[in-house]
Amino acid sequence: MTIKPADRTCSVQEYYFSQKLAQIDRMRREGMDIINLGIGSPDQPPSENTVAALIEGAKKPTSHGYQSYTGTAELRKAFSDWYKKYFHVELNPDNEILPLMGSKEGIMHISMAYINQDDEVLVPDPGYPTYSSVTNLVGGVVRKYDLDEKNGWLPNLDALGQTDLSRVKLMWVNYPHMPTGTNGSIALFEKLVTFSQKHNILLCNDNPYSFIMNKDYLSLLAVDGAKETALELNSLSKSHSMAGWRIGMVAGKSEYIKNILKVKSNMDSGMFLPMQMAAVEALKNPESWYDTVNEAYIRRRKIVEEIMGILNCKYDKTQVGLFVWGRIPEEINNCEIYIEDILNKAHVFITPGFIFGENGERYLRISLCANENRLKEAKERLLELQDKRQKSKPLKAW
Repeated sequence: MTIKPADRTCSVQEYYFSQKLAQIDRMRREGMDIINLGIGSPDQPPSENTVAALIEGAKKPTSHGYQSYTGTAELRKAFSDWYKKYFHVELNPDNEILPLMGSKEGIMHISMAYINQDDEVLVPDPGYPTYSSVTNLVGGVVRKYDLDEKNGWLPNLDALGQTDLSRVKLMWVNYPHMPTGTNGSIALFEKLVTFSQKHNILLCNDNPYSFIMNKDYLSLLAVDGAKETALELNSLSKSHSMAGWRIGMVAGKSEYIKNILKVKSNMDSGMFLPMQMAAVEALKNPESWYDTVNEAYIRRRKIVEEIMGILNCKYDKTQVGLFVWGRIPEEINNCEIYIEDILNKAHVFITPGFIFGENGERYLRISLCANENRLKEAKERLLELQDKRQKSKPLKAW
């Protein structure tokens, strides 16, 4: 006997990277040395004081019970201080910050708190696939808005404003943008806030990449009046090399936070106290710590740019974040087949841009989350593969 799953599961598929990681694992078990340049999972460690705080906290007999759904006062205060220091945003730690088990979970919490059946949600294309999948899971309607290279990967709000937005409840934005690496600006955020106020839309900025390859720390909440119409997600995953720790936050107007808490408090039983203690230490890292982390990424990026050259991809050198986003040569017909061929023949995994939306179909993305030796090895493998291709058959075969 087979029990039929809920209808909502038909609206989504297994996450692309879940499938690819399983494939890579199979290939490795078969003896292949796969270099994974697809996923933005930082391989540099958190700061020493962060790890020490986790260890010391775990040693305490009183650290292992259930914790508050709203996180400790110390963690909320640390997030508040962090936002004030780097983003110049004042947040009340008592009611304008809600710690989360990662900002990805926050996408679900916000959507469940605000999206009713058939409400429309504006989702960037290209953009993080979870915005669409979560919208589908909660019964909303995905309404994609185009980002393209000609417009600098920025939304055309004038054109969007001329369409019928009466059913739109929420809009996802993500600057610094993933996957393109486009940075935001106060001017952009001001336009977004004005747009959301005019059309009565809840604006949500997903902001985990501000500290990577970037010194221009920006928050949507720095715009006057933003708290009335906007929320912002942030995370320690990228900025503090703590992806597996699952520590994030959502910030905004206290009323919005209360509604999100209604959902969150029914989905978890609080975050492990020593992790919260460690997160407090991480948020106290001096700016020099971020600089040291970025120095490694800068060295790696030089190699990745050389890889882009080998693949004849065009890219913008002003990109920020954990990736390099490049446009594939016109003679390549199918990026997915091209990427799969690279994986099977060079044993290097690169992310095809189509997973981020139709506007990403002619692009690929390479992660900086591999050490210099592995990147150099990937470069050599791709050089060898390109040489073989040029001698055997033209690129248009892919």
